[in-house]
Amino acid sequence: MKPWDGIISEEEQKAYNAAGFGRPSGIGSRPALLIIDVQYRTIGTTPKPFWESIEEFPTSCGEIGWNAMHNITVLLAEFRRNNWPVLYPHVAHKNVATDGGRLAQKVPAIMNIAERGYEFPPQIAPRPGDVLIPKKHPSAFFATPLVSHLIDLAVDTLVVTGCTTSGCVRGSVVDAFAYNFRVLVPSDCVYDRSATSHAVNLFDMASKYADVGTSREIIDKLAPLGAVAAA
Repeated sequence: MKPWDGIISEEEQKAYNAAGFGRPSGIGSRPALLIIDVQYRTIGTTPKPFWESIEEFPTSCGEIGWNAMHNITVLLAEFRRNNWPVLYPHVAHKNVATDGGRLAQKVPAIMNIAERGYEFPPQIAPRPGDVLIPKKHPSAFFATPLVSHLIDLAVDTLVVTGCTTSGCVRGSVVDAFAYNFRVLVPSDCVYDRSATSHAVNLFDMASKYADVGTSREIIDKLAPLGAVAAA
């Protein structure tokens, strides 16, 4: 079962397959993990159902974010074990006077996040040597030094996690694809406040821009590279 089964019809999936979409792009030799926007502002300080969680932070996705974060910790441990790069694209503090623009018009709540909301949960918090990428817009690549860091780290494959599936994850995946990185998206390590939007965007990314699988499947794909790193 794929996350989009039952939402994207069989007929539509057949149409994509018939047109040649969804072929695997595989992995390269040097992966990096992107953990996008996994901050308290997107999951809340404790696991709660969505409607309770947004009472603390209106931008929270609630307990589904916590579930995804727990899966990210497993991936993160694998990257730590192999000494592969870990990068944290994250929404930076907003300067209300200068950072408004279209974002403030579309999502006013994002301009008034409490200080604690920008903190990383300790389960996935950055360590010395990890790369922090503050960003002002959805894509981790837009107006940031991310590509420069990836080139310096000799990265050719990105494992993209975090939130939201339909927003910052998708924007980053599309841009990564445009820069000719191989992209893997673990479906249980990304999250969204809309289950439908989550599923549809995973389908679209799998069809056009990335290889989508479970975190277990992604770890299995990376295993041969881990063996090389150990050797």
